[in-house]
Amino acid sequence: MILNQIIKLTAEDIMDTDLIKVGTNATLFEVWNEMAIKKRNEALILMSHGDREEVKGIITYSDIGDMIRQKVDLHQSVEKHMRKNVYLFSPQKPVKEARDFMVAKGIGSLPIWDGKKIIGMIDTISLRDTYYKKTEELSQQLRTILDRLHEGVCVIDEDGIVTFWNNSAERVYGVEAEELLGKKLSDYFPTALLDMVIKSGEPVENVTHSPRKDTYVAISAKPLWSEGQLVGAVSSERDITEIIQLSMELEEATNRVEFLEKEYRKITEDQYQLGGIIGKSKKLTEAIILAQQVAKASVNVLITGESGTGKEVFARAIHQESARKGDFIAINCSAIPSNLLESELFGYEGGAFTGALTKGKKGKFQLADQGTIFLDEIGEMPIDMQAKLLRVLQDGMVHPVGGEKSFKVNARIIAATNQNLEKMMEEGTFREDLYYRLNVVSIKLPPLRERREDIPLLIHRFIKEFTKVHQRNILSISPEVLRILTDYEWKGNIRELKNTMERLVVLSTNNHITKELMPEEIIKNIKKRKNNPEGEPQEYDLEKTLRKTEISIIQEVMTLVKGNKKRAAEILNIPRSTLYYKLSQYGIE
Repeated sequence: MILNQIIKLTAEDIMDTDLIKVGTNATLFEVWNEMAIKKRNEALILMSHGDREEVKGIITYSDIGDMIRQKVDLHQSVEKHMRKNVYLFSPQKPVKEARDFMVAKGIGSLPIWDGKKIIGMIDTISLRDTYYKKTEELSQQLRTILDRLHEGVCVIDEDGIVTFWNNSAERVYGVEAEELLGKKLSDYFPTALLDMVIKSGEPVENVTHSPRKDTYVAISAKPLWSEGQLVGAVSSERDITEIIQLSMELEEATNRVEFLEKEYRKITEDQYQLGGIIGKSKKLTEAIILAQQVAKASVNVLITGESGTGKEVFARAIHQESARKGDFIAINCSAIPSNLLESELFGYEGGAFTGALTKGKKGKFQLADQGTIFLDEIGEMPIDMQAKLLRVLQDGMVHPVGGEKSFKVNARIIAATNQNLEKMMEEGTFREDLYYRLNVVSIKLPPLRERREDIPLLIHRFIKEFTKVHQRNILSISPEVLRILTDYEWKGNIRELKNTMERLVVLSTNNHITKELMPEEIIKNIKKRKNNPEGEPQEYDLEKTLRKTEISIIQEVMTLVKGNKKRAAEILNIPRSTLYYKLSQYGIE
């Protein structure tokens, strides 16, 4: 950088314009006297021709000094004793060229000629002073720039002696420049990469290095060459300690999360998980296991079950587990008029029918390409549409309404129904061939009344969900409410339970859910079933009835307190030892 700026200097930048110019008739004494007064070392002998000057010669102070020692008469004309061989130099040429020219010619002064006149003079003293001043000025500028860099900069010579150490290097390594300059770098940092660069002569780029404990830098180092000789090496070092530490903390946190996930899986290994579905009842876990097995395969699935049992939730979970790249597209076959169902499923070309968009519209099958299409309430599909759907299942081609060409689609089909399709086939309202195309794998979801052990889990899930949605803070639900909710028939299944729990959360007072908030129809249903249980003979055996009731209450309370036996004993108002005995007696986990 310094050399580049010096190279840019021209002769005009450093020349001295206070010159001594004399004519050819001037005496040696006159020239010598003027040089002494002006303290100049040379004088130019010129002849003027209008606006031009003709250089006839040059004489120096030392030349006249030699004449004095030789007792030459100083009143003689300077023309007789001047040096006639005068070299002229252009003002626009670089200073470096002027210096080299003077060395080559063995001269101490160089007149600067603009083509008409001598406009200045360069001598060895001005060259020396200019170089020293400029070098010092630029050196200070360079040091200021390097000290303000965020990266640490270190320079060593060929012997490994530190010649430069900037402020950032002081901060990174905690060593002052005053202490390190002039010392061997290896005495302070035995593993320093700069010493390796000096030995190998090869650069290194972006190497992570730890020069001392708990300090990390990204270092790049290069050798310094001058005229083919290795004269040192320079390094740029960026402090990445904070980045490395954050990376280590992130890795530690990731490992901790993975450990907790494993521990959670151990704790919940009796509950099979699929998407957002929870439960541990036998029938539900069998459905989850089957769904997990078929999720990765591209086979069609038929999900059956009563309304509200979570058929669409299951379908979405299967799609998520399948890793298919496309979207999950759902359509309710019972919610769309039969005359519009075909265009919804297969799309249509522009102007295909009255009210159609001029651009046309893609159907659900095209939207579900590479993904999954969920046909809910498939039993409600008109018989003529069943034939068209069957054709799509057979060849994978979709023909838009009013279109002239078909489109190939790769969509997995998951159908769902709450109807008895076998009976519908017998009645001729559902095609047998379509049924077997859809029913490659059948998953039957149990109604909520057949998985009562899952009801407390769902209750707590919905409480958590709705307290967040409605910004409530539910602290507890009374054991009596929990028992009522568990005993209720739930003809609307999970959907009905979810709606009921939202109502209870919204209406709750003092952050507690109590019996007083329960819907009247649920209370009446429970009373009716207890007084006259439909399809079940009345149990008059008091011992069996008490045993059954006791088991039910203990189970509900243990679920409520999440297995906390001390808390359960307090709620049941019995000693903890009695609770332990009854848990063992009834085989309650």
